[in-house]
Amino acid sequence: MHFLRRMLHHWLFASAIIFVSLGLGIAGYRITQGLAFIDALLNASMIFGGMGPVNELHTSAGKIFASFDALFSGMIFFVVAGIMIAPIAHRFLHWMRLEKDQKLI
Repeated sequence: MHFLRRMLHHWLFASAIIFVSLGLGIAGYRITQGLAFIDALLNASMIFGGMGPVNELHTSAGKIFASFDALFSGMIFFVVAGIMIAPIAHRFLHWMRLEKDQKLI
């Protein structure tokens, strides 16, 4: 039960990071490109998923934001993957541990 609770906490934390990152992307597209909310959501989601922006970028600020958003999203992908894998890796390491009186060879 403790393991499932830990998995849930890590999942919730990873989800919060994803939603905050997506929110920053939406705000950036709305500010730099003047896109409607739904178009900004689509562009931010596509960048976050690694696909690239949907709408053509017309302003230099929008292009600069999109490049930083893509780099940021790539880093967040690895952070979230690490957060999600951490409890499983921790459990596996406990499972693989040697007793104190066991010898390696």
